[in-house]
Amino acid sequence: MKKQLLSSLGAASIALMMSFSATSSLQASDQLQNPIGVVELFTSQGCSSCPPADKALGKLIEEGKVLALSYHVDYWNYLGWVDTLATKEATDRQYAYAKTLKRRGVYTPQVIVNGRDHLVGSNYNGIKAKVSTFEATERGLAVPLSMSSNGEEITITIGEGQGKASIVAVYFDNENTIDIKRGENRGRKITYHHSVRDIETIGMWYGEAQEIKLPMAVMEKVKEGGAAILLQSMANGGTPGAILGATSYKS
Repeated sequence: MKKQLLSSLGAASIALMMSFSATSSLQASDQLQNPIGVVELFTSQGCSSCPPADKALGKLIEEGKVLALSYHVDYWNYLGWVDTLATKEATDRQYAYAKTLKRRGVYTPQVIVNGRDHLVGSNYNGIKAKVSTFEATERGLAVPLSMSSNGEEITITIGEGQGKASIVAVYFDNENTIDIKRGENRGRKITYHHSVRDIETIGMWYGEAQEIKLPMAVMEKVKEGGAAILLQSMANGGTPGAILGATSYKS
């Protein structure tokens, strides 16, 4: 499904959230350290072409090698079913990528790999090939990132590298199964993985190693979900560009 490019990226200002208790700590088994790539899927519950892409994303998550995120756009809501996971921020992010990649329009299901290139979201083999190609070149995730906790605060550790980038926090649900009653997917029950709820910029990186500390108290509101940290450069005009590093944690 396709839609013409109509607007630029809106400013996302969202409260920092994640599910931890005040005395919990990040367990290594719950973290995805040093993923080989970042796969961002733009999807919709109202898109008949999207279920194979949603399934492919779930498979990538199960394999555990890439950081995979699902953004539900809202521009197909008029087709008879309002996507229960859709956000304006997801739609804004996809339009912003279209500007970065110099595309005239957007579509679903669309995958963006490492913030650098796009392909159809159901093309599982193509996505894996793209990730592998980028990993083998300077278009991979070259800057190391990690998350840790002492029980009182979260520490995000970023290594050295070239250039500058925004430090972007993305908050997602682990899994949602939706019974779709109307629209193009009427009568289907579809499971969605890593559906993004919130996204915001929490800092800047200028090529030097650094740490960001956050109090555990700000990590209390998202249950049965997780957080990803993306080190993402900005293209001309402030739209999202290449992702230089990533890490994530799931509750």
